[in-house]
Amino acid sequence: MSNAATPDTPLLRIDGLNKTFGGFTALDGINVEIRKGERFGLIGPNGSGKTTLVNCISGALRPNKGAVLFAGEDITQLPANVRSHKGIARSFQIPRPFRSMTVLENLMVALDFAAHRHLFETESHRRDAAMSILTRIGLAAKATTPTTTLTQVELRKMELARAMVTGPKLLISDEAMAGLSASEVDEVLDLLMSLGGEDIAIIMIEHIMQAVMRFSERVMCLDAGKIIAIGAPSEVMANPRVQEAYLGT
Repeated sequence: MSNAATPDTPLLRIDGLNKTFGGFTALDGINVEIRKGERFGLIGPNGSGKTTLVNCISGALRPNKGAVLFAGEDITQLPANVRSHKGIARSFQIPRPFRSMTVLENLMVALDFAAHRHLFETESHRRDAAMSILTRIGLAAKATTPTTTLTQVELRKMELARAMVTGPKLLISDEAMAGLSASEVDEVLDLLMSLGGEDIAIIMIEHIMQAVMRFSERVMCLDAGKIIAIGAPSEVMANPRVQEAYLGT
């Protein structure tokens, strides 16, 4: 398997991925490619394998079989911190900020471990880089605010900012809109839409179907560890197997 990337090389390639836990098969022969800058929706009922798949991509888990390739390089056995340095970032459904720190300080911590830390030789450079991300995310006015005072939607934005400050090529957004109001969902969705299209591929895991439909260029639906549909959002949502997986027979 070649590690040489070409202009046609997908940013992410999942090749025959299997993951088992004891006698339970969580992923069963997953094959998918995601291109540079693509907005990709990942859906499926609870227990379908979504989290296991992104854990295998981010490095939190190792598959039993198959390979994960990133920009043409086999990263299957690399630890999560090395994958982060190569350009894979992940935001989590439940934000876990350093509560004794301000919003800006939270980003500075993330930036200290960023893939491109060498580009920011001084504390001033790193602070400017963090402020630039906060401005893009819409949290510049909250830079010196303790994270304990942030609203739920502001915490979700900060979680995205912490992922973005590492300069990723691939961002995995794990249910960033869960529990938010309709207007807050629109805020986060608009933010994700703006972050995509900058040559950052985004995998969005989400249960809010309207958000998935609006955001995604392609959607993949998992059920019981297998891909049951992949394609344009309207085609996937119209697929009887997808409807059965969500609604039952």
